[in-house]
Amino acid sequence: MSRRSTSWVRKAALFTMIFSVAACGLPRSGPNKKEIFAGSIQRQGNAFIVSVNDRVVQATKQAPAVGFDAKFQRAGRIGADTIRPGDVLALTIYENVDEGLLGVAGIPATLTELQVDQAGFIFVPYAGRIKAAGNTPEALRGIITRKLDTQTPDPQVIVRRLPGDGSTVSIVGSTAQGVYPIEASTATLSSMIAKAGGVTTAPENTRVTVIRGSHKGTVWLEDLYKSNRQDIALRPGDRILLKVDTRRFTALGATGAQSLVEFPAPEMSAIEAIAFMGGLNSNLADPTGIFIFRDESAEYANRVLGRDDFETSKRFAYVLNLTDPMGIFLGRDFQIRDGDTIYVTEAPYVAWTKTLTVLTGTVGAIASVANAAQGTN
Repeated sequence: MSRRSTSWVRKAALFTMIFSVAACGLPRSGPNKKEIFAGSIQRQGNAFIVSVNDRVVQATKQAPAVGFDAKFQRAGRIGADTIRPGDVLALTIYENVDEGLLGVAGIPATLTELQVDQAGFIFVPYAGRIKAAGNTPEALRGIITRKLDTQTPDPQVIVRRLPGDGSTVSIVGSTAQGVYPIEASTATLSSMIAKAGGVTTAPENTRVTVIRGSHKGTVWLEDLYKSNRQDIALRPGDRILLKVDTRRFTALGATGAQSLVEFPAPEMSAIEAIAFMGGLNSNLADPTGIFIFRDESAEYANRVLGRDDFETSKRFAYVLNLTDPMGIFLGRDFQIRDGDTIYVTEAPYVAWTKTLTVLTGTVGAIASVANAAQGTN
């Protein structure tokens, strides 16, 4: 091979090497820190880039979303013998005359399956429409006795409560979901859940919601067993929903895992989330470029930026720098929320390492081509 040909091959190889490194996109897990900052609102982008500090930690902190309020907690237990709408009663009435209003002497009149209507009333012949709900069977007996006493001498009344559907709650999400009566042994939320078979999920990841008319409250099952204040008394018609926690965040970038991660606990900090997803990849991660991407509501966007003019949600990228002396503390205090994306950028030297790898690989390939070309001449 002539000297001129060899020179041409080398020049062509050098051009090819430079072109391939400059033009090709090196493989990477996502944008680098510089590219993310270039997308900020301040640089005509569409997201607010905010460094995490103590003020931001406080501004983004959400109040605990679970726990029954005072209205639920103030509701005391209802007596097990209190009559309620929907209950079914039976009356036995003895009269002290040969020809009574309802029967004859020695043979009582029996009125069975008197259902208490939704307004709480029952109808008793000759006594009229009587308010039953809210009374005990003994109190109702006295009311009926006084009503009949003006028409038949010394009536003797017995009031019994039959199985009915007046004092029940419905449970969904347990191992034995269904409709259950409120009894003395199941008058509180925890005892009713136990009656229904409990749950198969972890208590710290199970939310219990009670719907009472238009009022609703939620508590973690773990907290329900920890605090007597959260173990509220039940009311007829309560609807109880047991649901496993479905909150998730996404882990991307130079981490130990690229995945959708379920919350392992009711609350999670940024540091805990990073540890849970496998930590930072020590060969790739840039500890100064940990981003939490989130859509903030107008309320929180205004709080974080010290404004009051936002009316719609805004895109935010919060930045953690774990090399800062306070970085670990801030990461420990910054709360991760449902739907967050945690992205760890690659360290700058990683791009250089990949470039050198491509260059050395290209040089080796060119040398092989040149040697092959020389060998054919």
